[in-house]
Amino acid sequence: MNLSQSLLLRPSPAGGQHGLLHLVDSCRAAAHLPTLRAVHARLLLLQHLPSSAVARVKLIQAYAACSALPAARAVLTSSPDRTTVFFNVLLRALTAASLHREALLLFASMRPQGPSCSPDHYTYPLALKSCAASGSLRLGVQIHASIARLGLDANLFVAHSAISMYARCGRPDDAYQVFDEMQHRDVVSWNAMISGFAHAGLFQRAVIIFRELVGLQCPQPDAGTMASILPAMGNAKAEDIAFVREVFDKMQFRGLISWNAMLSIYAINGLHVKAVELFMRMEKDAVEPDGMTLSTVLPCCGQVSAFSLGKRIHEIIKRKGMCPNMLLENALMDMYANCGCLNDAREVFDAMGSRDVVSWTSIISAYGVRGHGTEAINLFENMLGQGLQPDSIAFVAVLAACSHAGLLDVGKHYFDCMTSRYQITPKAEHYTCMVDLLGRAGCIREAYDFIMAMRMKPNERVWGALLGACRIHSNMDIGLLAADSLFRMVPDQTGYYVLLSNIYARTGRWADVTSVRSVMASKGIKKLPGASNVEIGDQVHTFHVGDRSHPQSEMIYKKLEELLGRIRGMGYNPGVEGTLHDVEEEEKEGHLSVHSEKLAIAFVLINTSPGTPIRITMNLRTCSDCHHAAKLISAITDREIILKDINRFHHIYPCATLHYQSKRKIRRLIQG
Repeated sequence: MNLSQSLLLRPSPAGGQHGLLHLVDSCRAAAHLPTLRAVHARLLLLQHLPSSAVARVKLIQAYAACSALPAARAVLTSSPDRTTVFFNVLLRALTAASLHREALLLFASMRPQGPSCSPDHYTYPLALKSCAASGSLRLGVQIHASIARLGLDANLFVAHSAISMYARCGRPDDAYQVFDEMQHRDVVSWNAMISGFAHAGLFQRAVIIFRELVGLQCPQPDAGTMASILPAMGNAKAEDIAFVREVFDKMQFRGLISWNAMLSIYAINGLHVKAVELFMRMEKDAVEPDGMTLSTVLPCCGQVSAFSLGKRIHEIIKRKGMCPNMLLENALMDMYANCGCLNDAREVFDAMGSRDVVSWTSIISAYGVRGHGTEAINLFENMLGQGLQPDSIAFVAVLAACSHAGLLDVGKHYFDCMTSRYQITPKAEHYTCMVDLLGRAGCIREAYDFIMAMRMKPNERVWGALLGACRIHSNMDIGLLAADSLFRMVPDQTGYYVLLSNIYARTGRWADVTSVRSVMASKGIKKLPGASNVEIGDQVHTFHVGDRSHPQSEMIYKKLEELLGRIRGMGYNPGVEGTLHDVEEEEKEGHLSVHSEKLAIAFVLINTSPGTPIRITMNLRTCSDCHHAAKLISAITDREIILKDINRFHHIYPCATLHYQSKRKIRRLIQG
């Protein structure tokens, strides 16, 4: 006989009630509900005891914990001696369950019950929280007025709830007034105000309050502060990110919430290397990650090709039994796909017990950016066959897949299907994909006409796709139209000047190239330096064009010189035709030879064993010369090379390169 059975059969009323109440306290999950109902039935026989009110409060708490809120409400309703405490317990449960309408109705029923049921300083914060979550500003203002009349507005918990209510209901200035009038503020007060401004979209004001708190030195920022500033840090200034990191580093107690917040700040601002480095420090400090930590850092691993770390995180997930977890599985798939491991990404996808649209979109995109358009389309159709409704992002993935694979008619079909069948209004991303699709197919005039017929004003991405297509197909006339629109929109964007300059260079119009360079110089515009990231061991290394800052620079340049010498023997001739201006051939060739991806390849060859794949992530589009050189280096070193630039993957296999070289030699022999 177990404990619950013995307690239920015990005849002694006094001793039995204490044991039964202990059993009620232990019921905290839905699986305990049958036991709780049995204990409740037994307690009904003991109602004459003085502690019956305590028993009913405990029953309300237990039913709420067991997700049986109607039963909790029934206990409250049937209690003849109910007080404010009864209501507060149920209010807390309803608020925690996001049943805010029910919570507010219960709150409204309290005062008519008499003085013993009047709201107190525990009740009002719960009611204000429900007002904030449900957007009930009018009721929130009325409740705040009642709080002021009762003199409870000096209570910290009440004031914090009022700040949050006003901020979440779109009244940040009223929130700040409550904050400003507080005679005493603790760290929670500051956190509430920071969070209030952040959720109202007033990010700079949130940062100002954050800096003001730090400047006071008392109270000290805590994990709640880090979580509060996080929503304000999207597209943040570099100095603000550095300031938050400085605060993080000085925190005496850094809990997991603080680590996750700092990781997220790096991730949402595209500082993927810093996120990876922070996670590695987290490991060294023996801080145990949770699912949120891993789902944040995994995409960063993919963005910088930190495959070894991503693989190690996958092992952590397996060891801790954290799957099935769709958020983590989607992040794993994203990491493998971005590291160039399509088969591993597919394995994760195939092993998922359930998949949402995000899961399907991720795998469709993974195939699409590699030019596997047919497989991407098959996956998209399979998703539809599963009864899932594609969203706008899913259509971006399938349209991009059509673009990379040159499937013009199929892409047009899906664009029409998106608007007519699924009633999705095209966004700039969809228009950009269509312009890119038409441009890659050489339909430059049709792409331009498509832009002219758009239902929204084309943005820089749309015009940029057209300008890129004009560069590929040397279409000067439409390229100038695209460039003119771009320079009016984003006059300081380096990449578009370079694209226009390359169009001129391809047609030998060096005077126009010089003119573009003069405009860039007068505006103080410099070409964004190329950067390549590679992972070796527990560190991500970054290289720039002509970089000599690395400790192994001497070895890297020696290795690169050796590689270039060997591939010249295979017919390699630096592709100087796409350089920015008509300088001497030797100068152009020298510039090309020290591009960041070449340095990265040499570095990996020095520091890894034979046969290890070379994974490189770049911040720009790889040039044709580096792509050609990588193919030949792959052949002579027998290494698989995965170059990931801002547009797509370039997956280079040694055997494929050798086959290509053999065919070229045969052609030369035939022609000779």
